[in-house]
Amino acid sequence: MSRIAFLGIGNMGFPMAANLVRAGHEVHAFDISIEARQRIAALGARAAESPLEAAEGADMVITMVPNSRAVADLYLGPAGLLANLQSRPFLVDCSTIAPEAARDVASAAGRAGFTMLDAPVSGGVQRAAEGTLSFMVGGTEDALAQARPVLEQMGRFVFHAGGSGAGQAAKICNNMLAAVTMAATAEVMELGARNGLDAAVLTAIMQKSSGGNFFLERWHPWPNVLPDSPSSKGYAGGFQLALMLKDLGLALDSARANGAAVPLGALAQSLYALRSKEDGAPALDFSCIQTLYTHQA
Repeated sequence: MSRIAFLGIGNMGFPMAANLVRAGHEVHAFDISIEARQRIAALGARAAESPLEAAEGADMVITMVPNSRAVADLYLGPAGLLANLQSRPFLVDCSTIAPEAARDVASAAGRAGFTMLDAPVSGGVQRAAEGTLSFMVGGTEDALAQARPVLEQMGRFVFHAGGSGAGQAAKICNNMLAAVTMAATAEVMELGARNGLDAAVLTAIMQKSSGGNFFLERWHPWPNVLPDSPSSKGYAGGFQLALMLKDLGLALDSARANGAAVPLGALAQSLYALRSKEDGAPALDFSCIQTLYTHQA
């Protein structure tokens, strides 16, 4: 088994790192939250006081942080890992960032003698806990072959999207579709309720019909249809609305840069932005878009 540094033990990073601990790896974990470090240490990981402490001597470094700036802060500059690591661990960034940012960091890593993949994930907290995530990987095929055994201990599906940055390009496409689909699902659930339909009955009908989708099955926006969905827990946990807005921003920036028309993506961004204006909303799961429709009653 390998020595793995895991940097970023948040809603997604924690269950991913936990699966590596359970698989028998020596996991050295760091997060800016002391509580997060304590939680993962309770499972058998070794909590580090800094990213460098976690990463030095590791066979692989996995990062899962909120945005492009956080990735750059970890890896680049005079205080970054690339400039300060004495060893040369394999680098895997599972954050969701701009494709251009991923290419920049991978290029800098290559110049410093490191091999790096961008490998953002999809599936949410539940699938992260189950170890059934989807990985969208950018980098060389040879590099992916080296990393695949570890990735498969956290996920069920590992896709090679292309060269550096391609994993991120695939991820922002996926998340824009997820945002649009979640909003559409919330919209029709409200329409059904106003027509007197029971939410569970309507869900069962759509699951077996042409409207079926991932969110009806695993991540329902209407409370108490699926007990494990964030909507049934006051929209706590899951994938924060603030992060979905960040990912929609990445998708729309990419669309503008590449001349792609994304009117539904733009509309979704405006709807989630409107929902985010309510107190506390940015920290809720993005399925809280449901209440935007409910509040129109």
